[in-house]
Amino acid sequence: MPATRVWVLLALAAVAAGCSSSGGESGTPAAALMGHTYVSTAVSGTAIPGGGPLTLTFADGRISATSGCNTATGPVDLQGNTLQVGEMAATLMACPGETAGADGWQDGLLRSQPTWTLVGDTLTLKGNGSTVTLRDRKAVHPDKPLTGTPWIVTTLLRPDAEVRSTTLDEVRPALTISPDGKVSGTAGCNTMTGTAQIDGDTVTFTIATTRMMCDPQVMDVERQVLQALDGKTKATIDSNELTIRNTGNNTGLKLRTE
Repeated sequence: MPATRVWVLLALAAVAAGCSSSGGESGTPAAALMGHTYVSTAVSGTAIPGGGPLTLTFADGRISATSGCNTATGPVDLQGNTLQVGEMAATLMACPGETAGADGWQDGLLRSQPTWTLVGDTLTLKGNGSTVTLRDRKAVHPDKPLTGTPWIVTTLLRPDAEVRSTTLDEVRPALTISPDGKVSGTAGCNTMTGTAQIDGDTVTFTIATTRMMCDPQVMDVERQVLQALDGKTKATIDSNELTIRNTGNNTGLKLRTE
């Protein structure tokens, strides 16, 4: 396996927001978007290379954006119906084919100070030759159930960071909890079996694995997956994404269902 390329993003705190708004009137603009994730459903003008979609997450005065390749995060100012980003930190994944141009398209849009309007659950951005229509992810993808859903690990959560790697994307650790609490899946190299005791948003895992050995990069991913699933965790679901955070060692996983 080629050398693993790792990229890290500082973890973002999620902030719940209340109302929804259609403009920049006093008391409504930033609060209307914060705590929400929007996914593009249509683009007119300059299209997203590779097809996207553009996904924007607003939390605690910051924006996280991805258009099918890397993820960029940074501060955002939404006053006056203009979206203005500050210095952005980005992951450094090499993306194949047309998606290699997605980062440039996204950067051009965000740095053009696009105008924005929010009507109900629909956000519209206009800038840099594109008009992008996005909808609240919960409207496009309602919350999936914890049990009976096949979850794929996309991100490893450390106490102070979110970590992704090409190895993680290649081995695709997977987890399914059956309605009767049985756990099945793969930690990256080995097969997982076990149980999950569910009490509200608290899930206590007891996991066993097979004993195969794989490449060191794969075994490192597996070690971190099993560390996150060791004992009591807090599980939260946002649309088609599951976050598991171990309450003992403060590691965790972000998972997604297809």
